[in-house]
Amino acid sequence: MMIILALIRIGKGHSEGHPSMAQISGVPNLFGVCVYSFMCQHSLPSLVTPISNKQRMSALVMADYILILCFYSLLSLTAIFCFDSSLLRDMYTLNFTDNCDVLSIPVLRYFLGLFPVFTISTNFPIIAVTLRNNWKTLFHRDGGTYPWVVDRIVFPLITIVPPIIVAFCTHDLESLVGITGAYAGTGIQYIIPAFLVYFSRRHLEPVLGRDAVNKHRSPFHHTFWVWFVILWATFCLMFVTANIVLTETKN
Repeated sequence: MMIILALIRIGKGHSEGHPSMAQISGVPNLFGVCVYSFMCQHSLPSLVTPISNKQRMSALVMADYILILCFYSLLSLTAIFCFDSSLLRDMYTLNFTDNCDVLSIPVLRYFLGLFPVFTISTNFPIIAVTLRNNWKTLFHRDGGTYPWVVDRIVFPLITIVPPIIVAFCTHDLESLVGITGAYAGTGIQYIIPAFLVYFSRRHLEPVLGRDAVNKHRSPFHHTFWVWFVILWATFCLMFVTANIVLTETKN
């Protein structure tokens, strides 16, 4: 809906965006924001599991990622050409609720304005339950059980209180997404998967042998790519940290 509305406005010649070719100053924060694209990987298990014949799995996953990239690119490009960059809101859906000449139907304006609420309301309980279970697993002792207060009160509180505090303390979504995406997101997106691949290969090598070949293996199966991902993650953290420090120094 947002892509179509932006294209209609651009087609009518009412677009306000005149973006420059590139802005090097925005590159450091780009690393943190782009990490959030890993959310598209959440759909991969639901795509892979029902398929019985996995011979063309690599092609299917590649097509899935290309489709996701196309939607990301189309949404971003229509946004920067449709709206003035100085007036572009961090929460993109709000641009359609504030601007009547883009969307004049009140019902649809409210729908787009509340769209993030709908998605977060459905995802937050699932993510919170997963995080609570991870806390319980992290502090679990063999043969031991948690007291009722710890199991039903402490673990849920340490799960939901931090995001509530952050929500009340800041409305700067750009900085929030950049920081969380850079630090927490880099660990989830790059560092943890790289170490999982490295140590799982070391664990399976004596079991399967060095000559075992996985017909579904990635074209990036060489160990070089594991260390490249870790190096890339390190550079991302350095860029984002430098950007945060320089921005705060200027302010």
